[in-house]
Amino acid sequence: MKKLLLLFFLVGSLLANESIKKSVVFDLTSGDLETFKVHILRAIPKLKSYYESKMQELKVVVVIHGSAYKFFVKDLAHSPYLNDGVLVKANDNLKKRISAANGLYEIEFIMCEVGMEHQRLHKKDIYPFVKFVPSPSIPLIDMQHEGFAYIPVP
Repeated sequence: MKKLLLLFFLVGSLLANESIKKSVVFDLTSGDLETFKVHILRAIPKLKSYYESKMQELKVVVVIHGSAYKFFVKDLAHSPYLNDGVLVKANDNLKKRISAANGLYEIEFIMCEVGMEHQRLHKKDIYPFVKFVPSPSIPLIDMQHEGFAYIPVP
């Protein structure tokens, strides 16, 4: 009987941990390449791995606005960022890492359409997995009301 109770306790604990879902929204405004790499491309996979090791799910959303548009442009040659030498040099590697982050780590990327217009960007210029919203405030407000942790990346 004791073994059976212990088994139920262990299975219950595992199921309870599996049902724990956490969520975070990154407010990405930085156009600094190193900041982007550290806070998005390196930190998020570490966070996902940490929570997976605890048998917990972490939903990650990145809201893109401010100076961060340039990291999500498919072809820099036909963009306002053509003369950003640091970005141009890193672009091939960034494309692979951002696509992997979206696919492997299931990171949801959401971009502000108003800022795109100011940067003279069109939806066709942006990676196909990026979603669009009229204002970055909309998903930030909604997600915080849904319990998402908020992390600014200025």
